[in-house]
Amino acid sequence: MGRVIHMKAAVRDVMSARPVWVSESTSFKEIAARLREFRVSAFPVLDADGRVTGVVSEADLLAKEATLDEPGGIRGTVARFSHPARRAKAGGVTAAGLMTSPAVTAGPGDTVEHAAWLMFTHQVKRLPVVDAGGHLIGIVTQEDFLRWATSHMGPAAAAAPAA
Repeated sequence: MGRVIHMKAAVRDVMSARPVWVSESTSFKEIAARLREFRVSAFPVLDADGRVTGVVSEADLLAKEATLDEPGGIRGTVARFSHPARRAKAGGVTAAGLMTSPAVTAGPGDTVEHAAWLMFTHQVKRLPVVDAGGHLIGIVTQEDFLRWATSHMGPAAAAAPAA
């Protein structure tokens, strides 16, 4: 049987170098419109200095809509007890109030394997790539990782039956 060769590719080799992002002051409505426009499921959120402060996703927007209710209504009451962290974000009207923070990030010199591990352990679909000062320089997604993995699979891995 052949062996799988693991390459130690760096995140900089697989990331998208021109990610779309939103500022902390971007409104719910604008975030929703831009998610559709760019066909992505989340954006890094940047402060006024261009540093990543969080990530706002479709799930964050959905949480806002799903947990809002009339005062004393059943949905709001259930959400308050079953998802207190999401309920707290439901009052947000801008990216700063809606985002998940702090963001799980990667550095450009991190290995692809490390980025995949971060995505898996933190259950995220993308990682903003930041420089030493926390400024956004790229983004790496599950799709980027899978594209890299399938192009670097050894013959044994490609031919191995699924477990």
